Amino acid sequence: MENKGDGNFLRRNGLTLVLLALLLGSLLGQVIAGRNVYNQELAESGVPSLDWNEYLHSGHFISATFENWESEFLQMGMYVLLTVSLRQKGSAESRPMKESQEKERIEQGVKPWPLRAGGAWKALYAHSLAIAFAILFVFSFLLHLDGSWQHEQDERIMKGEPPIALAEYISESQFWFESFQNWQSEFMAVASLVLLTIWLRQKDSPQSKSLEAPHSQTGT
Repeated sequence: MENKGDGNFLRRNGLTLVLLALLLGSLLGQVIAGRNVYNQELAESGVPSLDWNEYLHSGHFISATFENWESEFLQMGMYVLLTVSLRQKGSAESRPMKESQEKERIEQGVKPWPLRAGGAWKALYAHSLAIAFAILFVFSFLLHLDGSWQHEQDERIMKGEPPIALAEYISESQFWFESFQNWQSEFMAVASLVLLTIWLRQKDSPQSKSLEAPHSQTGT
């Protein structure tokens, strides 16, 4: 049952709404800037400019977009899995070093239906977060690959070079360079968060330990 003390819709969902607004604003900026950049490249090669619809379906846009989404979903999915069994002493991003220290607050009420159903539904629900991130990663990876390949085909046409098969393209360095440069930055960001939360604080943030907590304390 919904708690009436939680406030109105905007208060209850403010974090998600602001993040979605930032996402859409950034995506719009990417589309505008990306189209301008790509049309400049096309003009230099004597190729007609793309309209908005053509650009949104181009390999240039698809590759650039899902190249980044792919790395984000990989980062979050791996982080969810790694924090199941690995610890970092003193980090607010780590589970306690001793299981006896871990106290979960479970609100009274009706349990989610997969728990009531039990069996395979409960097992699936127990790993649903990691599964969702895995699906999103694979989806983004494939779209990044398709977009990057399309972009390579367009580049070859402008240079008068023969097309390249997808199987041949994925064995070359360009696609993997695009992926690895994003993957390493995501792992660096997560490692920074894990380590910096040992010593640094942000008042009222759930990602930070309380101001009074000693550096050696794990978790919030």
